[in-house]
Amino acid sequence: MTPDVRDEARRADRPARAESRDEGGGGPRSAIAEADWDRALRLISAADEVALSCHVTPDGDALGSMLAVGFALRSLGKRVVASFGDRHFAVPRLLRFLPGQELLVPPEEFPAEPALMITFDSSTFERLGLLRANTAGAREVIVVDHHPSNEGFGTLSLIDSTAAATAVLAEQLIYRLGGRLDRDIATCLYAGLVTDTGSFRHSSTTPAVHQMAARLVATGLRTDEIARELWDRSPFSYLKVLAEALERVMLEDGLVWTYVTRVDRAAYGLPYAEVEGIIDIVRRTDEAEVAVVLKEDDQGAWQVSTRSKGAVDVGAVCVALGGGGHHNAAGYTSHDSVEETMAAFRRELGKA
Repeated sequence: MTPDVRDEARRADRPARAESRDEGGGGPRSAIAEADWDRALRLISAADEVALSCHVTPDGDALGSMLAVGFALRSLGKRVVASFGDRHFAVPRLLRFLPGQELLVPPEEFPAEPALMITFDSSTFERLGLLRANTAGAREVIVVDHHPSNEGFGTLSLIDSTAAATAVLAEQLIYRLGGRLDRDIATCLYAGLVTDTGSFRHSSTTPAVHQMAARLVATGLRTDEIARELWDRSPFSYLKVLAEALERVMLEDGLVWTYVTRVDRAAYGLPYAEVEGIIDIVRRTDEAEVAVVLKEDDQGAWQVSTRSKGAVDVGAVCVALGGGGHHNAAGYTSHDSVEETMAAFRRELGKA
């Protein structure tokens, strides 16, 4: 990157960098050192091709952040390839409205030993799924993430746990590269921002989050259409599986929980990705501080989603059980039975 382009990027970066501090409380700036940002820019500037990845079964923040940066890199003349490491590679139905999916390739077509790889929203190496071998073979790996449990599995970490979403860091990276927001990039970033702030309902929603949203909306994107795609659509089969899950829901001492089996989904032809939203229904229970939903994936493992209303750090609980996440939203994988999985969770919850 030439000096004049870098100067321009720094000037353009000013509104975006406000995103990483609490404007209402005068909190600290981004936890990411300027030296790390500079090294990331140098690595990207020197690369002819950049390989992008995000965590398996991507949500709006993971896929949106990755595609937004992919757009920006392509506009700078870089060859871009993007993927996620699911065995059955397919963009979740709720995210098929996102632009930029022409950048995506299945895991088997991803570079085996990329010179430069950037991961998005993946808190652990394991969350990269089938792309773990590619990551291990990469010469340089930049980890872009906002999960406090991320210890940095790459050669360079752009991790800020104070950021409301990985999309916040993706926007900063785009500005620092000298990129500009257009409607496609903004749509991807907005999907990430609203996903991880719970449509601006979570405690991570600061004035700076709304300022970022304003920048994105100013490009002309339709927030009503994005909201409809993310939250107001589901196949009829989802209602049938939801009914099964709610029929077996349990409330015990401040904990509400249920589970969804492969058999439940197979009976109605519902893909695994469609059951993610069940936790948001279960967590509404007034009598419970913590909500848990166990979802059996296609390989027979239980993907455990947890939510807290604030008094309990479910992120710490999930880290102790081999997973990760945030204070109020976290998860992990269990290969035990439902009974054994919940017994282990209760033990860790008691410590919290």
